[in-house]
Amino acid sequence: MSNIEQLLQRGVRIPNPAAVIIGDDVAIDRIAGEGVVLHPGTRITGARTFIAAGAQIGGEGPATVENCYVGPGAALKGGYFSNAVFLAKASCGLGAHVRQGTILEEQASVAHTVGLKQTILFPYVTLGSLINFCDCLMAGGTGRHDHSEVGSAYIHFNFTPNQDKATPSLIGDVPGGVMLNRSPIFLGGQGGLVGPCRLAYGTVTAAGIICRHDQLKENHLVLGGKTHTGTVPYTPGNLFGLKRIVENNLHYIGNLYALGQWYAWVRPLFVGDDFPLPLLEGLTATLQEGIDERIRQLGRLRDKVAATASDGFPKRFADRWTAVQERIVALQRFDGEAGERDRFLEIVANRIAATGKAYLKVIGDLAPSESEMGSRWLAGIVQKVVNETGCLDNA
Repeated sequence: MSNIEQLLQRGVRIPNPAAVIIGDDVAIDRIAGEGVVLHPGTRITGARTFIAAGAQIGGEGPATVENCYVGPGAALKGGYFSNAVFLAKASCGLGAHVRQGTILEEQASVAHTVGLKQTILFPYVTLGSLINFCDCLMAGGTGRHDHSEVGSAYIHFNFTPNQDKATPSLIGDVPGGVMLNRSPIFLGGQGGLVGPCRLAYGTVTAAGIICRHDQLKENHLVLGGKTHTGTVPYTPGNLFGLKRIVENNLHYIGNLYALGQWYAWVRPLFVGDDFPLPLLEGLTATLQEGIDERIRQLGRLRDKVAATASDGFPKRFADRWTAVQERIVALQRFDGEAGERDRFLEIVANRIAATGKAYLKVIGDLAPSESEMGSRWLAGIVQKVVNETGCLDNA
């Protein structure tokens, strides 16, 4: 019996079986039957691929899915999807190009022709059309009608003239973002963000501007300044702003570590019909890929810096990177202050026992004091990473 025939037997709806390709490496039992629709032009490959009940693939055009984890009711409407995770009711429009290290949590969505790689979008985050948004994490918002959004024709600039990608941007953060109670962030259309940047909750960037600086005060509007024209001497390998670049990378890694602990301790409490175990496995594996990528890119930056650094912070960074890298890797095992973590987990477990495993409802309904407890737990993880990386001191 062919793979297509097995899927039809499981109840998968395939309107035109001749126009769908299922690779020989696909584990058929990892594709649910109930409510799954594979439209014409769908191609599915990869032993890790998992498709939950109610997912729809290729609703707007041909879709290639390889080694992805697709949650209940998620919609990959057309494009290329590889080594990414899509939780319940996440969606991507036609022409999507979604690659490794990408996670779309519950009800996150992107419209047509959007490129993502090493991108994490928290619940409800919405991206418009014609966007390139690689190497960043975005959070904020409390629901479908109060969500962080990126306007159409936006770009996150993630490659420097020095040819490195130590450029991840935090748009919001993990300790606050996972609680689903922070102010949304809005990035105006036809604009851009030059990584690595950090933007606080409630930030609004005006349409058409390029944001080049951190905005760490909440609820501020970022306006464009005057554009400078002309030419100035430029030397390849310029190390201007290196300390900020390294600091922002360490903040980013610290936030990924905090998210890893959230996935290790909180998300398992919600495993069930709306969040099958393979999705948790996919989150963990994909997040680890993202962590490895960020450390690797910092190492590449160090190698470039070492070629020209002679004193000051660049020299310290180059000389101490090996020890710092070892410390960063070791810190991934730190799971925060145990007492605060356990009290928070008990609160969540009690809410689940009372109301069920609806993740968005349980987390969204936490009292401010309860969510703040969880945020403090996670913030402690971030801060430990930032504090214990010795290349930042002046010794």
